[in-house]
Amino acid sequence: MSHTPAVDVSAPLREAITEAQRLIDNPPFECSAQDRAEGYDYLAGSIRSCIQMAFDYDLAHPVLINPTHQYARQGLDNPDALYFTAHLDPEGDYLVTGRRGTTTDLSFQVMDGTYSAEGAPGSVAAFDDRELEIDEDGTFSWHLKAGHGGKTLIIREVYDDWVGQDRGTLWIQRLDTVGQQRPAVSVEAIAKRYSVAAKMLVGRINTWFAFPEWFTYKEPVNTLTVPASTPGGLASQFSSIGHYSLAEDEAMIVTVPVAPCPYQAIQIGSRWYVSTDYEHHQTSLNKSQSVADPDGFFRYVISQRDPHVANWLETCGHPQGVMMLRWQRLDSPLTAADGPRAEVVPFAALADHLPYAADHQITPADYTARIEARKVGIARRMLS
Repeated sequence: MSHTPAVDVSAPLREAITEAQRLIDNPPFECSAQDRAEGYDYLAGSIRSCIQMAFDYDLAHPVLINPTHQYARQGLDNPDALYFTAHLDPEGDYLVTGRRGTTTDLSFQVMDGTYSAEGAPGSVAAFDDRELEIDEDGTFSWHLKAGHGGKTLIIREVYDDWVGQDRGTLWIQRLDTVGQQRPAVSVEAIAKRYSVAAKMLVGRINTWFAFPEWFTYKEPVNTLTVPASTPGGLASQFSSIGHYSLAEDEAMIVTVPVAPCPYQAIQIGSRWYVSTDYEHHQTSLNKSQSVADPDGFFRYVISQRDPHVANWLETCGHPQGVMMLRWQRLDSPLTAADGPRAEVVPFAALADHLPYAADHQITPADYTARIEARKVGIARRMLS
């Protein structure tokens, strides 16, 4: 009996993990013990996601991959969103089919590459489900024709109500390869996948170190930008970004008008440029989760200490972090008048700066119920 000699196919990935940990150990910011632990968790999620992306890669037989979620965070991921990605052959002929769920937004974006430390890819196409013909039973299909020039498809399905809305179903077929059999696996093919995962891993860490330096940290601390169309061609979304630095006895109040659109949200994240634990803590709030004041504004409190108000965003032990507000399915662009105002105040003086705070005080029991609802909402998505 002959034996095929063993090949150290995983060597590139092991080397990349060592390099990625070196990057995590030496980030472009000072690290607390908590930051360090979260960085290692971020590394684990990145390894997981890159292996998934590399080993599910098949240009001839594409699948929609869910690479970003609460266990594999990246790029200040939106807690309200489900992300699906497929690799494309620019000359391929594709059919995307699905059944529309009851989520607030379903958007499609085709890009000519992937995000990297050198910049964002170009957008070939970007639209949402309002441009699709959807049958009475919710089914739809979209034909992406050969010669489209795209290399990556990203689909985002966005919730406003985590418990009351349901995701749809989605799948992709490459029409010009339908019925073709996949060749038998080979050592060479597996070795290549390990190498691809290795390259992706180091690139991913470097990419999300670079992005906040280009955009977020150019802004003065404890401010938020005027809402602008989100870079990258994302259909119908405006966003406002910023970063905060708060002492334990300080709080930030973010005041923003209730916008005439079905999706509006705010989140905070860590300096790893990822979402913080939105399942077990209230680190994000969308329109249905927020309490509006009678004057037509949302007033959010960002702080470490609990102010006992409904619109509290927990910093979860992060004195510094990033912030982002999003608006989707707008009928007209937002202006400075539609944007958020940020004000840092002494925590003890919050009541002096929240004119309607008495209307939405909540008890510890109320807050526990809110967290339980978040956990149920995440569990109902059943994706990881």
